[in-house]
Amino acid sequence: MDRVELIRAHLREVADPARATGQQAYMKSDMPFLGVRVPDARRIARAAVGDERDPLRILDDARRLWDAASHREERSAAMMLLAVAPARGDLRIVPLIEHMVRTGRWWDVTDELAGRVRELLDAHPRDGESLVRGWCLSEELWLRRLAILSQLGRRDRADLRLLADVLEPNLREPEFFIRKAVGWALRDAARAFPEWVSAYASAHALSPLSRREALKHL
Repeated sequence: MDRVELIRAHLREVADPARATGQQAYMKSDMPFLGVRVPDARRIARAAVGDERDPLRILDDARRLWDAASHREERSAAMMLLAVAPARGDLRIVPLIEHMVRTGRWWDVTDELAGRVRELLDAHPRDGESLVRGWCLSEELWLRRLAILSQLGRRDRADLRLLADVLEPNLREPEFFIRKAVGWALRDAARAFPEWVSAYASAHALSPLSRREALKHL
């Protein structure tokens, strides 16, 4: 059994049909759920990689699992494959990240993949910055959200100049998921740079939602 089939089989072994309907309703998803908990899906994806050290094989399996998914947890597991050590921080994951965002088009996709972009920013600062700067201007709403959230968790490593530049073209966007992301990104930056976030919020016309999120803990 190859890795993709192994992941599918193990997801079904731990599926709870009683959870599936509620998960699908919560996520407002056309694709059905199996009823697998997120920690279980992550464990299954990691275990399936085993001692594999070739990132290209992992990326190929992630693409196959994503494209052929019949249930939402299969797509979740495909994204989680990108977080394993051989693939993490490898620039060759970029086309797959963009493919997942453009075809997944929902907040759980961008929020999961934001961590992969953060790792690219750490491992390849110049290339990562170029990607984020391009995505923040994209016609695709979800790529813009990904760019905005790309530094979550960097704490004192956050690039405030890059954050400000990514936010600027999106501050007047009326879409809820962009406004929420703007506030979330600023709130996260405030953990390490509260004075900067306070000054930024004072100097910019944030939406009420973005401002509320940004200043929640200040």
